[in-house]
Amino acid sequence: MPVETGKLIAALVERKLITAEQATKLGAKGAEDPVGVESAMLKEGWVDEETLTKVKGEMLGVPYIDLAGRTIPPAVLNTLPPTVAENYQMVAFERRGNEIKVALVDPQNFKAIEAVDFLAQEGSLTVRYYIVSASGLRQVSRQYGELNKEAEEALAGVTEKEVDEELRVMPKDLQEVVRSAPVSKMVLVIIRHAIDGRASDIHIEPEPHETRVRYRIDGMLRTSLHLPRYIHSAIVARIKVLANLRLDETRKPQDGRIRLTIEGRDVDFRVSTLPLFEGEKVVMRVLDASFKVPTLQDLGFSEPHIAAIVASIAKPHGLLLLTGPTGSGKTTTLYTVLTLLNKEGVNIITLEDPVEYSVEGINQSQINPDVGYSFASGLRSILRQDPNIIMLGEIRDQESAELVTHASLTGHLVLSTLHTNDAIGAVPRLLDMGVEPFLLSSTVNAVVAQRLARRICEHCREPLKMPAVMEKGLAAEIAAVPNKHWPTDLSREKFQFWKGKGCSRCGNTGYLGRIAVAEVVEFTPELQELITTGFRGKDVETQLGKQEYITLRQDGLVKVLQGKTTLEEIYRVTKL
Repeated sequence: MPVETGKLIAALVERKLITAEQATKLGAKGAEDPVGVESAMLKEGWVDEETLTKVKGEMLGVPYIDLAGRTIPPAVLNTLPPTVAENYQMVAFERRGNEIKVALVDPQNFKAIEAVDFLAQEGSLTVRYYIVSASGLRQVSRQYGELNKEAEEALAGVTEKEVDEELRVMPKDLQEVVRSAPVSKMVLVIIRHAIDGRASDIHIEPEPHETRVRYRIDGMLRTSLHLPRYIHSAIVARIKVLANLRLDETRKPQDGRIRLTIEGRDVDFRVSTLPLFEGEKVVMRVLDASFKVPTLQDLGFSEPHIAAIVASIAKPHGLLLLTGPTGSGKTTTLYTVLTLLNKEGVNIITLEDPVEYSVEGINQSQINPDVGYSFASGLRSILRQDPNIIMLGEIRDQESAELVTHASLTGHLVLSTLHTNDAIGAVPRLLDMGVEPFLLSSTVNAVVAQRLARRICEHCREPLKMPAVMEKGLAAEIAAVPNKHWPTDLSREKFQFWKGKGCSRCGNTGYLGRIAVAEVVEFTPELQELITTGFRGKDVETQLGKQEYITLRQDGLVKVLQGKTTLEEIYRVTKL
């Protein structure tokens, strides 16, 4: 029997983990769907799963255990057979003498306790029970079978001849084949491990003698699996089936989308196939449908930068641009800014390619060049939809640049992205696209340039001693950081650097997650005037100095000294 919903909500309010208003909403939902209350508060981000589990443990009088990143000796793990552990959502995680410690998702599952007691009696063991979160249990349960072992099991007994025969068969019930075929199980193994490993992309690549599977985690590609070469075409075919792509078309690129439910979570995959010399390559972008838009603080923006961004979008019209290379987090930042603007009294319309995440209250439209629906033609159409705020996924050409500028002039707040190396480079880029200087000077409010640096893993962070020569070389750069951007709790004389030692939580990389490194240029009247008079470098630098502008490199160095990332990461992402 689960913890009573009303008592759980009251306990969370008492501990000030949720507000009274949130409790009222949860209470109303609990009357309709008691089981869905916990899922609702986790989805909204009101409380994290580990904290919720800890509170439930306190209410039940069962100690809480955090198993995330913990390695369990095989002899202990196998005290409970995999089938028993999976059926009853529990795991044995520690043994001392004749005492065994067992963690359960639901400590009130009496059938589970009976099963453990039966096994314990056979082995003359004493059992101590703990409560664990569902995600914590899933992580350690993976130790029953690692990726390569699961791959071998999925492909056990599958020969090259059988694969060839299977590909020639076009069954009526494709979904049944997807569920039952060994190759399809292999695809699901690849997908599930991508989810567990926090991968943003899956690369399935044909090579002369094998198929390579790589995951992009925290911006870096890592090879995770090598499969027999003969299985490649079958894997690609299964992915095409799921994405509703043409199986008989292997000469042209195709794009599709898959939605799967993985361990209770709805996950979308944006699928792209590309014909190569050795065969078709597949890249799958992982898009969590339960994605909750982060705040600017969550992304890692400093308080002065947040203030500048908020001031620029507080204006009734104008243009806010985000710049940076592909994969630098521009789209996520745009979603965050749109969330700040998303109120009942405004009409927000977006044009995206593709729509990556659905945001409630915002009208999101996906372009389709195959039918002539481009950014430019779409922008003309949405201007007739009475918008207050427009988000254009990317300014790609002269036509879209001119339309964005005109939309900004006609009373609309426009947000978009542009590919430039730094914030100030957006101006010459737009001028080069053909935007008139006098129009651009009247519309641009601010430009944000950003990169994503890997965060140091908090679980294995430790101090790092830098060579004195390197510290001395950095001193001049650090001294140039404007006071407005210098945290009051940091010393400008004594520097402390950090690194991640590497642990099971971060895959022994020393990094876990990513943080934004940014520079923001506010286009003051003086800076706007320079656009019409030639935008000369020295004059621009003078105006940037007046607003205490901080470069990408300097913002990164501040985050290094705060212990959020490493010097190597800042060198890598700023390329200076």
